[in-house]
Amino acid sequence: MLHLQHSATLAMAASTIITLKLLSLFSFLLLLSISGVRSHGHQNAVRGSIPPTCKRIECPNHDVIEMGDGYEIRHYNNSTVWMSTSSIQDISLVQATRTGFRSLFDYIQGKNDWKQKIEMTAPVITEVSPSKSSFVVSFLVPKENQANPPPAKGLHVQRWKNVYVAARQFGGYVNDSNVGVEASALLASIAGTDWSGAIDKSHRDGHASVYTVAQYNDPLEYDNRVNEIWLLFEMESERHAM
Repeated sequence: MLHLQHSATLAMAASTIITLKLLSLFSFLLLLSISGVRSHGHQNAVRGSIPPTCKRIECPNHDVIEMGDGYEIRHYNNSTVWMSTSSIQDISLVQATRTGFRSLFDYIQGKNDWKQKIEMTAPVITEVSPSKSSFVVSFLVPKENQANPPPAKGLHVQRWKNVYVAARQFGGYVNDSNVGVEASALLASIAGTDWSGAIDKSHRDGHASVYTVAQYNDPLEYDNRVNEIWLLFEMESERHAM
């Protein structure tokens, strides 16, 4: 009888140890998974860094005018040409970008008036007007096609001329929550600078969207993701239609 009780006690103890080990392993794996989600979801891009994508495919040329605390001022020259969607009405930036990108992807795959395929470039940008729940999604036209881009129904060409941009980089995936946070951070970082007045004037005069989201990576690229918030503006001496 004592032998049976002793055996039962040992079995219970062994079961308890196994249970504790399994719980510890589960907790460890849970921590790893949470850490992985955080590293992908909240990955920070190095401010002022060149997106790795731009070493593989064409990106727009620009000059860095100033690097400040939390912002970068750039000048994009006359060779920056975009193929853009019409205004997309949606409450979600993510969904509007998907909708617009589908049209643009079809365009570069040859679904245009000339049935011409076009090389992929970066970034894909989304102009945001929150008060109107309105978005315009654009694809950078490669240099070899900029003089005469193939036309397509529902798309139009935008040619930038001496456009200035206040930019802020951030990592991870763009979602409907973090873009507002990053845009507010960019606005706060340039407040009181020499650029703030020019940005405010451009927005008051209707020459720019409230802000623009630039995404450089393929959706299946999990590491080294680079996104940017852009505030487009013009200098008073170079005023023109965008």
